Amino acid sequence: MTDEQLMQQLLAFRAQPENQSPHANFLGLEILDLERGRGWMRIPYHAGLAGNAGSGVLHGGVITTVLDATCGLSVISALARPATIATLDLRIDYLKPATPGEAITAAGHCYKVTRNVCFVRAQAYHDDPQDPIAHCAASFMITSEKTGEQRDEVETP
Repeated sequence: MTDEQLMQQLLAFRAQPENQSPHANFLGLEILDLERGRGWMRIPYHAGLAGNAGSGVLHGGVITTVLDATCGLSVISALARPATIATLDLRIDYLKPATPGEAITAAGHCYKVTRNVCFVRAQAYHDDPQDPIAHCAASFMITSEKTGEQRDEVETP
C-alpha cells in the first residue's frame, strides 16, 4: 500500500461518524499528511481555546491534544495491520508560548514498534519546524488482540 492509499484509507475510516472523536472535531483537528510511521496534523487558532483571555495564548492542553493525536496517527501508520492503541506515556517540553491567532501544526514520527509498545517523537510549531513551540516523547500500547508488526519502511535508530 502506498502512502497515498494509506492516507485515503484513514480519511475514509475517519469520515464515518462512529469513528470520529467528538473532542477532536470540537477542536477542529485535521490530518494534513501521512507517511509510513509519520503523521502531520493541524489545529486552527480559536480564541475560545486560549488559556489566558488577556494574551490570547492557546491553553497548554490544546497543544497536548494535538501532540497526542499526532503521535497516535504516526503509530497507526507504522503498524502492519489495523489495531487499536492507547497512550501509555506522553512527556512534553513546552519551549515557548504559541503565538495568538496562528494555527499549530504537529509532526510525529513512530521510530520503534515492538510486539506491544510503540515509541514516538513529535513537535508542535507554527510555520517552521525548526522553531518549535513544544516537543514530546511518547509510548503507545497496542490494545487489540492482533499485535502490531513494524512495516519495513519505518526507520529505527
